[in-house]
Amino acid sequence: MSLGHSLIHERYTMLERKVPSLVDMCIQLAIDNIRHLGDVGETDLHLLERILPHCKVDQLKHIEDSTERDLSTVTDKLWKKFYEKEFGANSTNLVCERMKDKKVSFEWKLLYEAKLKNLEEAQQKSFDRIKELYKKEDARKQSRQVRITTKVPPSSIKRSFYGGGPGSNISNTKSSIMKKSKLQFLNSHEVTNLAAIKKNGFQKRNGISSMRKQGVLSGKDSASTSKPIGRRF
Repeated sequence: MSLGHSLIHERYTMLERKVPSLVDMCIQLAIDNIRHLGDVGETDLHLLERILPHCKVDQLKHIEDSTERDLSTVTDKLWKKFYEKEFGANSTNLVCERMKDKKVSFEWKLLYEAKLKNLEEAQQKSFDRIKELYKKEDARKQSRQVRITTKVPPSSIKRSFYGGGPGSNISNTKSSIMKKSKLQFLNSHEVTNLAAIKKNGFQKRNGISSMRKQGVLSGKDSASTSKPIGRRF
């Protein structure tokens, strides 16, 4: 082959690579609008293998639910990737080992949905437990506040008009003790002597003052009698 022919062939090959085919253009169009896809009908599986890997979880679920025919031959491996991405490689490997040991096989879509449901239920139960704990704590605080506000301190208890109430017996006992002590004090020998001394002192002061008053009066009388009588004209 001459040099000219080889150059033409190389340029023709490069042109074929750069210009997409009609099928490639259709696939790219489907990928660009994948959020709008629903029933894929009888689309060839080898075309779906190029389109569906670009789906998100909800998009892939929508396409499968909208399509009457079974697409698991294409989508099962995609759901396995979603499972591993969502729940981790360890959980994925554990599921594979269990299915192998029990010699059973489940679609990864069902495994994904079951696992997600279990997590949601566990999360909801956890939320319910937390909510119940908060509810109990609030009730405990409310009951504690009620007990504190309704408990009256002993100092604020007022004595009843008739001497009733929790502290009436104690008050009466204290009053009788004080009265008895007061009577004993008043009847004691020292208080009696002190009262007698005060009484005697009071009588002496009254006697002196009465004597002074009598002296003054007698002086006035003598002065009035000794007054000279003036000469009459």
